[in-house]
Amino acid sequence: MKPGIDMKAKLLFAACLLVATIAAATWYLLSSSRYATYHVYTREPVSGLMADAPVEFHGIEVGKVDSVKLVNAQTVDILVSLDKTAPVTAATVATITSRGLATRGFTGYVFIALENVGADSGQAVARPGDRYPAIPAAPSKVVTLDTAISQVNDNFQAVTALLTSILDERTIASLKQSADSLQKITQAMAEDTRKLDAIVANTERASHRIGPLMESTQQTVLTLQGQVLPESYRVLADLDNLSNSLTAVTNRINRDPSILIRGTAPSPGPGEKR
Repeated sequence: MKPGIDMKAKLLFAACLLVATIAAATWYLLSSSRYATYHVYTREPVSGLMADAPVEFHGIEVGKVDSVKLVNAQTVDILVSLDKTAPVTAATVATITSRGLATRGFTGYVFIALENVGADSGQAVARPGDRYPAIPAAPSKVVTLDTAISQVNDNFQAVTALLTSILDERTIASLKQSADSLQKITQAMAEDTRKLDAIVANTERASHRIGPLMESTQQTVLTLQGQVLPESYRVLADLDNLSNSLTAVTNRINRDPSILIRGTAPSPGPGEKR
């Protein structure tokens, strides 16, 4: 490679690096000119609040958290960058708030909510010795899972105490008696259920015996039809003939009672007179 070409490449690289540096500086200056930095001092716990957490004004994101550091055993200094178009005044207060029950992870996060609590339209001022103005902090609204469970427990105990104070001894005794009666009814229902199961089992066993009984009944019917009924018909026919003969004799006696004395004469033969 010729010395002239090598020098041109170095100059081109330096020019590109200079342009990139100037562009980055310009972007930083323009970007930083859009934001103003504020202090938020608080004595409240800030668990879950981290750098780059959003800062919202009436629900609209207007900035982010730059850093969170401990000033002393009671005070935390939160440095935030806010868009200069945000209506931050001397009446603005900052509240550390959480969405969801957890302060970390996917179920919730902690952010800073800003709102104006008065009509003061003056600018926020810096504390003595501070470089940036300060926004007063309101009591935090961070609700963690432990806090929620504790609140539920406190509410339950309060309700229990209230019910205990309302219910007198007579009412408690009545409730206990009702519970005892309900238990007795449950036991009686269980006993009836066992009896019903026994009845069902007996019915099932009896149903297995119905088949042979039906077969025996059918055989008996066939016997009656083939043997007993024809014989009965013949006996009834004989009785009917006998009844007709007795009827004829009775009629003859009614016409001629002397038959009872002299008996019946034999029927005349051919050519004989009676």
